[in-house]
Amino acid sequence: MSLDVYTAATPNGWKITVMIEELAEAGVELPEVNLHTVSLGGEQFSPEFVAICPNQKIPAIVHDGRAIMESCAILQYLGETFPSPLLPLDERRWDVIPWLYWQAANVGPVFGNKLSYTRYINDASEEQKAHPLTRFGKESQRLLGVLDGQLAQHAYICGEEFTVADIATWCWVRSWKWAKIDITGKPRVMDWVRRVRARPGVERGIAFGVPKDEVDKFSAERRARYRQGGASIASNWALKDDA
Repeated sequence: MSLDVYTAATPNGWKITVMIEELAEAGVELPEVNLHTVSLGGEQFSPEFVAICPNQKIPAIVHDGRAIMESCAILQYLGETFPSPLLPLDERRWDVIPWLYWQAANVGPVFGNKLSYTRYINDASEEQKAHPLTRFGKESQRLLGVLDGQLAQHAYICGEEFTVADIATWCWVRSWKWAKIDITGKPRVMDWVRRVRARPGVERGIAFGVPKDEVDKFSAERRARYRQGGASIASNWALKDDA
């Protein structure tokens, strides 16, 4: 059976394309992978996508007739379905799974909110944005301190092996400049960002949805387009109060 991936060029979307490429890099035999780009201009609300992902957000996958939503759940599913060092299946999995959900519950929401208030939200005054910018800015630095503590002990978040926890967290931390979250005060984090980026599977995974020459730095035109699209998604006027 094929593996259908519904995604877009975002941190959560790149988690899945990086995972697929890292599985291939590990020598795992994968089924045929079909990548489907979901336009975040409204396609995520289409009946076809909602049938796969009731939460109306990317990414989502369909494998062997089973639809799975939520990026970290997808990483766990792929790690368990296609065994590799990316997710140990013995008792060592508990060295990894808590950090996978640490990213889902902490890094993603905090970095995402900092990014939204920094780049996207236009229907709030600077005075209204001041408190959330300070709050999410400070919390992002606390989380970087937690990450730094892990990297003081070993090369990757959960040990000397690269895992799904690194994939999930790195896909958000790599965008630190765009979110204006300074990581330069954490040399170990900086080294980890570069170390993960140097992996061939990661390079191929983050190339999804962007031209080769914009993998690490978007063009001015693309940045403007992302700001416009992000502003539309982040606006209170665009929020639905019912699914």
